[in-house]
Amino acid sequence: MPDKPVLIMGSAPNVTACAAWPSSRFSAIVAINNAWQVRPDWTHHIAPDDFPLDRAPKALETGQIRVTSSSYVPANNRYGGILYAGGTMAFTAGYWALAALKPSAMIFVGCDMIYPQDKRTHFYGTGTADPLRDDISLRNLEAKSARLMLHAVAQGCVCLRADTPESRLLFPIKTPEALEETASLPDAKKKNSPIMLPQAATGKAKRLSLRQSSMPSMISGSPPSQPEKRSRDLNAPCLWPTTVL
Repeated sequence: MPDKPVLIMGSAPNVTACAAWPSSRFSAIVAINNAWQVRPDWTHHIAPDDFPLDRAPKALETGQIRVTSSSYVPANNRYGGILYAGGTMAFTAGYWALAALKPSAMIFVGCDMIYPQDKRTHFYGTGTADPLRDDISLRNLEAKSARLMLHAVAQGCVCLRADTPESRLLFPIKTPEALEETASLPDAKKKNSPIMLPQAATGKAKRLSLRQSSMPSMISGSPPSQPEKRSRDLNAPCLWPTTVL
C-alpha cells in the first residue's frame, strides 16, 4: 500500500488550486474527464465510454494510463456495483482507485458536485451537472460519499477533500498547506481513529468513531456484535448505522 496519497481531480472550478501541488506528494494523480487539462503530470485518465474523443488526451506520455469501463466497472462491482456506489465519475474513480491502486489516502479536488446557477460550474466554464441527473443511484450524494468512505476505511484508506465552502462529499477537509505533512493524515488503520465529518444538512460537524474492527460486518450487512448506539449530541461520539450496502 503506497504511503503517499492518491490525488483525484474533478472539473469543479477549485480544481485549478491543485495545479501547482508537487507531484512528489502523491503516488498517483487521477484525472476525471476534462481534468487532465489542469496539469500535465497526471498518471491516470478515467472517463466514461461516451466521453467525446475531441476532449480526451490526444496522446499519452510515459507513465500515463487510460482507465476505461473494462477496468472501472469490474472494480466497482467488487464494492457492490454502480447502483450502490453511485453512477457518476467521482465515485466511480474513487472505487476504481481503491481496487487498483490500494492507496493509504485519497484526496478529492474539484469533485464537490455543487452547481451554482449564477457562476461557473466547471474550471473550463459551464458544463453538465451529471451527478444531479434523475438516476436511482444518485438520489443522495452525501450518502454515496459516506459509503465510499466506509469502504475505504475498511481497506485502510482515508478519504479527504480540498477545503471548499460547499461540498456533497462528507469527507474530512485537507488544506494544501497540510498536504506537506503526510504524517498528519488520519490513520485509517488505527482502531477507534476519530474522523471529523461535516453534516451537510446543518453545516455542523458530527464526530464519528469509525471502528475498523466492525467495518467488514457492517459492509456485508451482518448484525453488529453490539446494539447500535445513538446520541442526541451531534458533537458526541456515536456509531455509524449498522448496515452499509
